[in-house]
Amino acid sequence: MSVVDLRNVGFAYTDVPVLEEVSLSIESGEFLGLVGPNGSGKSTLLRIALGLETPDAGSAELFGEPADEFDDGHRIGYVAQGATSGDRRILVTVREVVTMGRFPHAGYGRLGSDDRAAVEDAMVKTGVADLADRKLEELSGGQRQRVFIARALACEADLLALDEPTVGVDAESRDAFYDLLGELNDDGMTIVLIEHDIGTVTEYATTVACINCCVHYHGDPEGFAESDALADAYGASQRMLEHDPGHTHSHDEEVSR
Repeated sequence: MSVVDLRNVGFAYTDVPVLEEVSLSIESGEFLGLVGPNGSGKSTLLRIALGLETPDAGSAELFGEPADEFDDGHRIGYVAQGATSGDRRILVTVREVVTMGRFPHAGYGRLGSDDRAAVEDAMVKTGVADLADRKLEELSGGQRQRVFIARALACEADLLALDEPTVGVDAESRDAFYDLLGELNDDGMTIVLIEHDIGTVTEYATTVACINCCVHYHGDPEGFAESDALADAYGASQRMLEHDPGHTHSHDEEVSR
């Protein structure tokens, strides 16, 4: 069973089409990098996949159920666009944020020792245990990233969905963050990532989907690098050039190696 299955999805805001006949699936354990220019429909497609928007045409299934009817929310860890650089006036502590991930398991009951252990384990695994009593508003963007991932781990999510999670985050924290995602994927977590840095996507993702209203490419990172999808989706002046071993980037003018 696919974790996500999108078939001929169409969506429009008023009379402006955002997505047209988009079909793709995400298998369990896959790390999908979703790329495309600004306004290409990436965030809308992710929200449809998670059941937060209903397509105008086609169908979207999540864990085998209609996505907009799926109600087993603890299976999904979603970090929305701007979550790491949003309102700084958030007075809850790191431990309190991560503990929120256990609420679906506890229901209306009190959190037990297993719940508390899951929270501690999640904070240790994401490297935020030493920040447990700090307020979220006091943290950097990179630290916030890890807290949101810890919440998803505490929730025991099967799918981690991230919409441009590194906006406003310094390069060192960003690299460490993606190393963490790689480790989580190696451990079997399914990940969907929207990211503008093509090099990051091709390095860490197991599958790449390039869209601009429709799907221009869906397959392995190596095939994407060799395809015309980048030029088709971004414009003819775009190309992919290698800077460092294992890193590729998109540019609209030639850059020397």
